[in-house]
Amino acid sequence: MIFQDMKRLGILGINNRIGRYILPLNERKNYPLVDNKVKTAARAQAWGIAMPENYLIIENNGDLKNLASELAQRKSFVVKPANGSQGNGILVIIEVLRDQNDKICFRRSNGKIMSLGDIKHHISGILSGLYSLSGSNDIAIIQQKIEIHPVFEDYCFGGIPDVRVIVLNGFPVMSMVRLPTRTSDGKANLHQGAIGAGIRIKDGTTQNAVIRNRVVSEHPDTHKDIRGLVIPDWREVLDLSARCYDMVGLGYIGVDIVITPHDGPILLELNARPGLAIQIANQAGLLPRLEKISKDAPQGLSARERVDYSMSVF
Repeated sequence: MIFQDMKRLGILGINNRIGRYILPLNERKNYPLVDNKVKTAARAQAWGIAMPENYLIIENNGDLKNLASELAQRKSFVVKPANGSQGNGILVIIEVLRDQNDKICFRRSNGKIMSLGDIKHHISGILSGLYSLSGSNDIAIIQQKIEIHPVFEDYCFGGIPDVRVIVLNGFPVMSMVRLPTRTSDGKANLHQGAIGAGIRIKDGTTQNAVIRNRVVSEHPDTHKDIRGLVIPDWREVLDLSARCYDMVGLGYIGVDIVITPHDGPILLELNARPGLAIQIANQAGLLPRLEKISKDAPQGLSARERVDYSMSVF
């Protein structure tokens, strides 16, 4: 019965996702361009696609010796693993401070204070592979913290939202915005309790919202109605997601985008194995949309023309 319901609703399952889309469309040789955030940033720069600025790349514990002087120059920053997934290992620092002994310290997005030793310990965990996809040694990135767009101020708690777009052969097919909550510790991560709100491709308006598979209508912390939120710069969000297909040559990807107050949408990261919860957020299955693109979408279109097509049919 469950299988029949999933088929009727057009739900894409794990096996179908891997067998019909990821394996046939994503060449293994191109995976490092999305799995490694340092390589993604280098490729994006070459393609003229904006990403948050990388302040410092830490490859081994020896690189930590100048960490204090580097961080003292910043007002805020984000620490993340180069090969992390699902938001694991990401540390958001909203303020750099001095304690009563004039030692540098850091305020997290949840309000907690960390010492320099705490930051170094966290980075050492990243380097050891604690958060990497394969469990192998990793690289830590100290990155620019993006400020929240004013449109989202009443829809988030302690962090900034991001937009996930599923892209098939360069055509955006489904999207959602992930809104941080107190439970998610200010992170836009569904696994940690952020809100997932489905977005209509044609006009960038939110429709449905869920927290851990539970349908909700308002933000649990701000009590703002989530439905009917119009995503700023929506056309630019879709254009950027479509260009990422050309940039990395992977046919089935998740594109994560943040919308900045002054520079519009910028690329946060790419995912060669995007999750399936976006279907729950949209209360719709991916399969009909993927099949529509596979069977009917014109070939040889530019990124902008592919977006035009997706906006006209979804």
